[in-house]
Amino acid sequence: MRERKPSWLKVPLPQGEEFFRVHKLLRENRLKTICEEANCPNRPECFGRGMATFLILGKNCTRACRYCNVGFGKPDPVDEREPERIVETVRKLGLSYVVITSVTRDDLPDGGAHQFVACVECLRKGVPGCRIELLIPDFAGNMEALMEVVRSGPDVINHNLEVVPSLFPMVRPQGNYSRSLELIRCISEISEVRTKSGLMVGLGEEPEEILEVLQELLKINCRWVTIGQYQRPTKEHWPVRKYYHPHEFKALADKAKKMGFERVFAGPLVRSSYLAGEMKTRGEENGKYLYT
Repeated sequence: MRERKPSWLKVPLPQGEEFFRVHKLLRENRLKTICEEANCPNRPECFGRGMATFLILGKNCTRACRYCNVGFGKPDPVDEREPERIVETVRKLGLSYVVITSVTRDDLPDGGAHQFVACVECLRKGVPGCRIELLIPDFAGNMEALMEVVRSGPDVINHNLEVVPSLFPMVRPQGNYSRSLELIRCISEISEVRTKSGLMVGLGEEPEEILEVLQELLKINCRWVTIGQYQRPTKEHWPVRKYYHPHEFKALADKAKKMGFERVFAGPLVRSSYLAGEMKTRGEENGKYLYT
C-alpha cells in the first residue's frame, strides 16, 4: 500500500508546453537535473516556469545516503563539454539565475571541484550578468578543492547539512556534520561569497535540535537557510517520522528570522534550490514562506 501524504504535499502532474520544452531541451543537450534524479516534487512547477537545477558529474553518487533518491553506483566519466552545454541551455531558457549541483564524487582527487569551476567560468563568459549559485558536496574535507571553487567567484555557495547531527550516523553515514560546518565556516571567513544551507525535517529530529542547528549556522556566519519536509522516495529509504504542518514551518521561519537569519525559506515543499533566485524577495504563497 502506498503511503498516504497530507493534502498540502500534493502537487499537480506535469503539464503545459513550457514543461515539455524544458524536458526536451535537457534531453537534447544531454544534461541531468537534480529535479529529475532526486524525484523532486517541485519539478512540474519549476519546469513549467522554465527553470531547472543542473546536476553535473554524472548521475551516480559514490555515497548512499538513506534519504536520497539519486543513484548510487559506479561513477560516470567526467564530461569536459558539460559546462558548455549548460551555457547553451541557460541561454535558450533565458535564465538570469542558475543553480548547479553535483553528485558526490569521492573517487576524484578534488571531489569534482574543477568541474564546478569550469561551469562558473563558462557561464561568466557565455552569459554575462547571470547570477550563479553552487550547491556543493563536502569534497571529503579537501579544503584546497573548496578554495578553488570559492576563487571561481560564484554569487552563492550552498552546502546542505540536510539533517540534525544525531541523525547523521544513520541517515548520512558517509557524511560528517562537523566537516560540513567547517566547510561553510571557511567560505564565510575567507570570502565575500554568500553562504547558504538547507535542512530537512520529519526524519525523527527533536524540535530543539532544529534550533540548535540554526544557531550553529549563525555562529559560522551562514545567513541564508532553507527548511523543507522530508519525503520518502521509496520504501527502502529512511521512513518519515512526522509530517510538519504548514503552520509549523511558518513558526520555524519566524524563529529563524528572529534569531538573525537574513533570508529564510521554509515550507512543506521547499528544497534548497527551489526558487533559489527568488530568495532575494519577500512573499508568502501557497504555504511556502519566504522572508528577507
